Formats: sequence, structure tokens, C-alpha cells
Amino acid sequence: MNKKSLLAEFTVRPGNEERVAELVQDYAARVREEPGNLAFEVYTKKSNPLAYWIFEVYASEAAFQTHLAAPYGPPFNAALQPLIQEKESLLTFLSPLG
Repeated sequence: MNKKSLLAEFTVRPGNEERVAELVQDYAARVREEPGNLAFEVYTKKSNPLAYWIFEVYASEAAFQTHLAAPYGPPFNAALQPLIQEKESLLTFLSPLG
């Protein structure tokens, strides 16, 4: 079974810091409860606290697809979208070295 790892990035529109932090913390708690989730770590850049990086690891592609199908995902994304600078989170899929 191959793990599915990714980095999700977005930048908060100034003035929305508190609301985004609340949304992300609530969403993170839900994702961490998913059986196939191995990591959902939320970071902001020290040099720019409006820039979020979320490191995600799922046990498999199937676990990742289950995550994408979760009913709380679309409402989270809909609430987040107007609060960030990008149209949506930028996803970078990762491969382990070696």
C-alpha cells in the first residue's frame, strides 16, 4: 500500500486571520479522525503568518479518495475560499525519497 502525501498551501486575506484559524482547526480535527489519515499538520510561515502550509498523509490512494468524499469537505472549502487570496488551495503531491 502506497501512502498519499501532499502539501496544501494558501494565503489568508488580511483581516480574516481569526476566522481562517477557526475553520482550519475545526477541519483539522475532523480530518485527523478519518481512519486513513496519518497526518494533518497545519503550519504558518514565520516570515508571513498569513501563509498556511498543511502537510497531509493518507494511508493509501483509497484513503485519500475517502477524505475527498467526506461531507464536511465542501462546506469547509466554500467557507475558506472567499477568505484566501488564491482561487483555491494549491496542492503539491509529494513522493518519498528512496
